[in-house]
Amino acid sequence: MGLFEALDDLGLDVTPEAIVHLEKLVDELLRWNRRRNLTAIVERDEILEKHLVDSLTLLPFIGRTGRLLDIGSGAGFPALPLKIARPDLEIVSVDAIGKKIDFQRHIIRVFGLDGFTALHDRIESLVDHPDYCRGFDIVTARALCSLEELLIMAKPFLAPGGRLLAMKGPDGDKELVGLGETLQDTGWSVTVHRLKLPVSGAVRSLIEMEYS
Repeated sequence: MGLFEALDDLGLDVTPEAIVHLEKLVDELLRWNRRRNLTAIVERDEILEKHLVDSLTLLPFIGRTGRLLDIGSGAGFPALPLKIARPDLEIVSVDAIGKKIDFQRHIIRVFGLDGFTALHDRIESLVDHPDYCRGFDIVTARALCSLEELLIMAKPFLAPGGRLLAMKGPDGDKELVGLGETLQDTGWSVTVHRLKLPVSGAVRSLIEMEYS
């Protein structure tokens, strides 16, 4: 199954121009990965599904405009595919590993991605930054850490009414057990979405949390 077919199978709206750029993103990742070891996934078809398609499953949950922060973005997933598919999104991605941010910055230059900032830093260092504190409509993180830890990380960056989109594996919703009273007391509302990738059938849990 090609990228267009996979996205169409999930009902995801991506332009033909964006599809071309997403395919080129995979080419660049494969080329860099041979030298810099950016990701453990090295087969093209697997990268298409488990990095690109997986990232783009967020599309129904974000608008076409707004400001998004991707915490622990690695080689740029979901941040880069989201920016390619939704050019008007303003995106800031943060990762502590320099070579992964180097790759993101390379893609920004090659693709001319305006409104995309890739930061080599730890998210804790940005809490008091005037451009980022309470500055985002959406915060994302993909298989980064426990949900409890992620809530602490994300909260300082969300604007009022902002949402955290935590990308987890099939059992991700189990992390909510025991957090019920804490979430209620601290102003979070929660919706869990179950997603399935079209080729492997791998199940994902997307935990959508709104902070008021």
